[in-house]
Amino acid sequence: MPSKSEAQASSAGAAAPWELDAMRRALELAAAQVGSTGENPAVGCVILDVDGATVATGVHRGPGTPHAEVAALQQAGGRQRGATAVVTLEPCDHQGRTGPCSTALIEAGVRRVLYAVADPNRVAAGGARRLRDAGIEVVGGVLQAEAETVLEMWLTAVRTGRPFVTWKFATTLDGRSAAADGSSRWISSAESRADAHELRARHDAILVGSGTWRADNPRLDLRHGVVGHPPLRVALDARGELPPDSRLLDGDIPTLVVTEPGTALTGIDEDKVLRLKTDAHGRFPPLALLEALHERGVRSVLVEGGPALASAFVRAGLTDRVVAYIAPLLLGSEGMSATGELGVGSIDEGQRLRITAVERIGSDLRVELRPAAWTRGTQ
Repeated sequence: MPSKSEAQASSAGAAAPWELDAMRRALELAAAQVGSTGENPAVGCVILDVDGATVATGVHRGPGTPHAEVAALQQAGGRQRGATAVVTLEPCDHQGRTGPCSTALIEAGVRRVLYAVADPNRVAAGGARRLRDAGIEVVGGVLQAEAETVLEMWLTAVRTGRPFVTWKFATTLDGRSAAADGSSRWISSAESRADAHELRARHDAILVGSGTWRADNPRLDLRHGVVGHPPLRVALDARGELPPDSRLLDGDIPTLVVTEPGTALTGIDEDKVLRLKTDAHGRFPPLALLEALHERGVRSVLVEGGPALASAFVRAGLTDRVVAYIAPLLLGSEGMSATGELGVGSIDEGQRLRITAVERIGSDLRVELRPAAWTRGTQ
């Protein structure tokens, strides 16, 4: 029976079973870093020796820190010569805050490299070609679909030039987000609220509109035992009415207030202000807002605002994922709807989504949905 190294040599261009296992491990490492790497992708790497045993692992932890391949090579301590590097994203070929991973792998004496997703960033792409030119065997597209899921927020941002958008809300069984008197605490269970904070921790920014900060005076921090890097708090305030004692301005969590050019803001430093023109209706255009956040390094946004803000993103076709917590509670027609005006006059004009996951959390249902495309009347 051939050894792993012999079987590997005879299967050039294909991933061996132990290499697929290594890629799954690399994806686990990457998934654990989603939300903590800023404008960089969450990447994992596993190095295997000639017999398929794991020599080292590495993960990227954010701008200025070693890329996953370099972190793994440092851990390998010389045992990587003649080995295989399994990485979730094509090794970069770019000199930025750190050097090119392609060069590091070549100099380390790696014999074979497997990656899951080709790098769509034109500045960093080209690592696979450089590795091949150096005589290293390269196999791409290994568990690509799984890797696209782990990297989807970053990939969306790179491919579209704007952050990935998740709309999160809690609703009753009859689609109400608040009672007739405006009270909404607590529609969802404690378990759902803890899960929602985990969702916060996996995004770069949280976005709320003026209706939400007026009604709730939220902190938008991480609680319920959730640890991680607190996301940027983004508050829309076209008229400059956010009070200086707002809890959005508490503590050391970064905050960005979006307002009109020329609007005076009381007690808010200018470095915490993004000035953006509103449209004819006095609203910030969703795409212009997202592009401005992208320029500031934001690659994912969690929309936690009320029905007006959420509906603006839906109407613009700029919602990539919906996470709904549905509570077994009825509030009747007097309650506040979870969505605002969508311009829908008939069933055929309705926005249809695909359910991609359903989970029982506490007393609630957590439903995750995605649009195949924000087009009306599609089944």
